[in-house]
Amino acid sequence: MPDSPATLYVVDAHALIYRMFHALAPMTAPDGRPTNATFGFTRDLLTLFDEIRPDYLVCAFDPPGGTFRDTIFPDYKKTRPPAPDDLIAQIPMIQSIMEAMRVPVLGVPNYEADDVMATLAHHGHEKGIEVFLCTNDKDCRQLLTDRVRMYDLRKKTTLGPAELLADWGITPEQAVDFQALIGDSVDNVPGVVGVGEKTAAKLLQTYGTLDNLVAKAHEVKQAKQRENLKKAIESGDLERSRTLVRLERNVPMPLEWDQWKRQPWDHERLLALFEEFGFRSYAARVRTAMKSAADKVPIVPKNAELLAALGLEAPMPAAKPKGGRGLFDDPEEETPTEGAGDFAFGANAGPDTWAATYTLVNTPELFDQFLKDLKAQPRFCFDLETTGLDALQCDIVGLAFSWKAHEGYYLPVRGPAGDQVLPPEATLAALKPILEDAAVQKVNQNIKYDQLVLASQNIQVRGVAGDSMLAHYLLHSGERSHGLDELTRKYLAHENISITELIGKGKNQKTMDQVPVEKVCAYAAEDADAAWRLTELLEPQLAPMGVRELYDNVEVPLIAVLAEMEATGIRLDVPYLKRLSVQMAERLGILEKEIHEGAGKEFNIASLKQLRDVLYKDLKLPILKKTDLTGEPSTDQETLEKLAVLGHPVPKKIIEHRQISKLKGTYVDALPVMVNPKTNRVHTSFNQTVAATGRLSSSDPNLQNIPARTDLGREIRQAFIPQDGWRLVTADYSQIELRLLAHFSGDENLRAAYAENRDIHTQVAGEIFSVAPEAVTADMRRVAKTVNFGVIYGMSAHGLAERLVIDRKDADRFISNYFARYPAVLTYHDNLLRRAREHGYVKSILGRQRKFDPSAIRPKTSYQSRNGAEREAINMEIQASAADLMKLALLRVSRKLKEEKLLARMLLSVHDELVFEAPPAEVGALANLVRREMTGAMTLSVPLEVDVSAGPNWLEGEEVT
Repeated sequence: MPDSPATLYVVDAHALIYRMFHALAPMTAPDGRPTNATFGFTRDLLTLFDEIRPDYLVCAFDPPGGTFRDTIFPDYKKTRPPAPDDLIAQIPMIQSIMEAMRVPVLGVPNYEADDVMATLAHHGHEKGIEVFLCTNDKDCRQLLTDRVRMYDLRKKTTLGPAELLADWGITPEQAVDFQALIGDSVDNVPGVVGVGEKTAAKLLQTYGTLDNLVAKAHEVKQAKQRENLKKAIESGDLERSRTLVRLERNVPMPLEWDQWKRQPWDHERLLALFEEFGFRSYAARVRTAMKSAADKVPIVPKNAELLAALGLEAPMPAAKPKGGRGLFDDPEEETPTEGAGDFAFGANAGPDTWAATYTLVNTPELFDQFLKDLKAQPRFCFDLETTGLDALQCDIVGLAFSWKAHEGYYLPVRGPAGDQVLPPEATLAALKPILEDAAVQKVNQNIKYDQLVLASQNIQVRGVAGDSMLAHYLLHSGERSHGLDELTRKYLAHENISITELIGKGKNQKTMDQVPVEKVCAYAAEDADAAWRLTELLEPQLAPMGVRELYDNVEVPLIAVLAEMEATGIRLDVPYLKRLSVQMAERLGILEKEIHEGAGKEFNIASLKQLRDVLYKDLKLPILKKTDLTGEPSTDQETLEKLAVLGHPVPKKIIEHRQISKLKGTYVDALPVMVNPKTNRVHTSFNQTVAATGRLSSSDPNLQNIPARTDLGREIRQAFIPQDGWRLVTADYSQIELRLLAHFSGDENLRAAYAENRDIHTQVAGEIFSVAPEAVTADMRRVAKTVNFGVIYGMSAHGLAERLVIDRKDADRFISNYFARYPAVLTYHDNLLRRAREHGYVKSILGRQRKFDPSAIRPKTSYQSRNGAEREAINMEIQASAADLMKLALLRVSRKLKEEKLLARMLLSVHDELVFEAPPAEVGALANLVRREMTGAMTLSVPLEVDVSAGPNWLEGEEVT
């Protein structure tokens, strides 16, 4: 059998970058740079390397400046809008990734990337190479042959001569003539008026070529068509269009086939880039590739050269499993005790020099000695192993400790039958005084989890002094991951034992108490050791950055407050939710019937394909937007809202159907299942290290995403209730972000409005619409409210127009009117961006920082053209300061509740709102306490206000004065 022909894949780089930019949701690197196009482009390159593995791989780029076509037709591509700033900012990032992946980049002055692709296709065909052009550009259809095809990286489909014939009804040889006839509105290439794809195909099927059609134009039967064709011929537009769309197949460029062969990556450079851009999954792939390459290279002892000089053969290191001793370990490094189960790691791990001694403490004698040593420590790290991830329902399997780098101890209290473990109750009882001693400092990675588990065992951990996860978050808030494995890899150059390596996954997954205690010892002690080392390494970096006080006085003390709220949970009215679920199901049934009637047939509403066919083929609604990934008409929320405005009932009903389905599945049906059977409450988790701004987030369940402004959202809130006979009390900061804007900007008009307690949204509405406050309508106030908050987020006129579904010019006018009335706000934005560019970060009022790439913050910008990094920088100072304020309020309120010995309990923190439950007799005292502590948490140049309400549930509350 003859060898398969070599393959060449040519990527139309600019087209793919543009496609990914519009197809993927906005993403940012830890330093604020936009990364969505970079992420998508890289994903497709990885696919080419990992799955397709071509013999030759090249990326074609459009060079800067014009091309020969601009000389032929000065208006060529003049109608194309300029590339978005957030896209342009990513070009250097993508180029650096291509360099690290060693992908050749070709761009020839005076020629387009399509011409380079045509040249490569032509010469590749002549060499007998199978050429795949990774592009959807229809200009490239003229290049198709039996060896040249187009390849869609997203759909993973090819297009050759047969597919072209089925689609356009022509051959590749007719493609240039075809495109000359129909023109190209994107490139501003004029075609023949009234000639579309079907007409052009019929003309070429009849006359064969454009030259023959021109010669026999008088024979064209339709008079209007004949007249338009004659005009295009006589004006020269038709021939000029043919010249413009014809690709140059002999671009003057060297044909360096050897350099175009697919090359191995520069792994270290690529890994550094992926970590810099925050691409964790890609970084993991590179590490796997690096490990695979390293495994294939024999490890040579350091003294190999010396042995060789003496004429001796160097012995290869003995293989040693993690957890055991190797042949060449130094016996003096450890003092094994009978039954102790010591473990040493890293002796022969090459660059991963994780030499450590981990001791299994599983006998009374070993435990007595361990307890004596532990009591002598002023500070230590402890880490729990449990049977599951639910801190309030799992059982403790064992405890790991470390107070010295490279050392750790594991105390098993559960394990498989036959393994020796310590008695659970007696062990925890002996550790309880130490764990509850506030004078002894405790640290760990995500120590809140351990606090919660121990609290369920009636052990109240005190003396929490540090958390490596929090320390790293304050140092690098923009990074997506602050996990232990990631930090160990980053700072300690070590790969931790994988949890799946320990317990497996899928049907064969074990619980931790089913794993032999020796293996759990290796895993758990390693975690404790890593967390100890990381805490000791990261905490000294906090002070130079100016966030040590934030760490010691806010974030670390907040751990206990959040743990207490999580442990308390909030009660649910489950019967009410079940009734609401039935009502929603009935409404969904009615909507489904109405949608089917409006569509004229039954179909699966959840099927995007079937929905697309109904909207655009059956109902013939206008195509307002196409998806960049597939080119199909869009059915997303934004498009449906625009279609609904046009008056057809089906899009509006689909929107309602989606909203009800989402709320029903996410909350109404899911929340009852999440009720803890021990407490009869639902217990969310509050996360301190997720949002780059410092805001708390909520998960399992996410109680911060329940829409408070929709009827359905409010109905769900009604299900949250206090304990029997008590009241649910809510305390909400009034317009805290706008007040912070007034504080930071120093705008006298904004400050005066708050000092005089005027409604800021009504005031702004009057100013941007040029009407008196009493003439402001509800719609005007709604617009003003969106403008107010949009200004905080650095929203552009385009973004405001999209949000309000209004004309771009009106949105621009509203924002211009706003800044004309509040000029200090615009000056504040400009100064903030200048500082971000100079220093590379933006700070909150308490010093919380987020880093930004200075090159992403341009010297001159306006609200109309700000890029993603600039918008995030503007947003950062205010949102992060609001987070600072909320965390101070949580600490103050929690402390005062204990000092005043109220029975009331704090349950939730949701954005700028705190939720409590209290006996009716305490509501007044609680309201006074909360107002006093929340308004006194921070001193601003404008007054802080807190609205307090009390009622039978989270919805039905009356103001408490």
